[in-house]
Amino acid sequence: MREILGRRRRLLSRRGSGRPELNGAALTFATTWQWPVLPGVAGDPRGRSRCACPDPDCTVPGAHPFDPGLLAATTDERMVRWWWSNRPDAPIILATGGRAPCAVSLPALPAAHALEALDRTGIRLGPVVAGPDRWSILVKPYSMEQLGDLLYAKDFVPGSLRFHGEGGYITLPPSETGQGTVHWERAPLPGSAAPWVPDVEAVVDAVVEALTRTGVSAPEL
Repeated sequence: MREILGRRRRLLSRRGSGRPELNGAALTFATTWQWPVLPGVAGDPRGRSRCACPDPDCTVPGAHPFDPGLLAATTDERMVRWWWSNRPDAPIILATGGRAPCAVSLPALPAAHALEALDRTGIRLGPVVAGPDRWSILVKPYSMEQLGDLLYAKDFVPGSLRFHGEGGYITLPPSETGQGTVHWERAPLPGSAAPWVPDVEAVVDAVVEALTRTGVSAPEL
């Protein structure tokens, strides 16, 4: 009997460990902001830069959904609490599009230049998510037709520029992935019902110019 009780206490202790701030952040995204989220795949304890998914060559370790899949993303409070109670260290994955913002992402160095250019022109930005290698600028949801028309008008669109629309995802702070920590480069204003985000048209010109100027045009492998 003592052995059974001891094992149960260890299990409860293990569930309560981890990073409680992840649980709180996931609940804010899902229930306050109505952004559908789900836990990312766990990191591999055999190595920080390795992923626990079946792909031995995973290029985004810990920064993508696996089980459950992306379609399971939800704003349901009970589901979110259950996920992060059982997986307290899991990264927070945002399913982009629909009720949630979309995103434009690019390598970190040209992203910093793009933000400076947008600030100089007085364009208002919403939250910006910074990972170790790439930053994501959150924008209003857009359709594929809208995005196609926007890109068709450009003479050149760098291959390192990525668009996260309907059916896509990004990792949200304060997640820890196999590549490093994800944080807010531009944090949402505290106390708002949901963060304001700009139209995608407002940011693409500065982003394309920054990528072209820094020569980061090829897609990253």
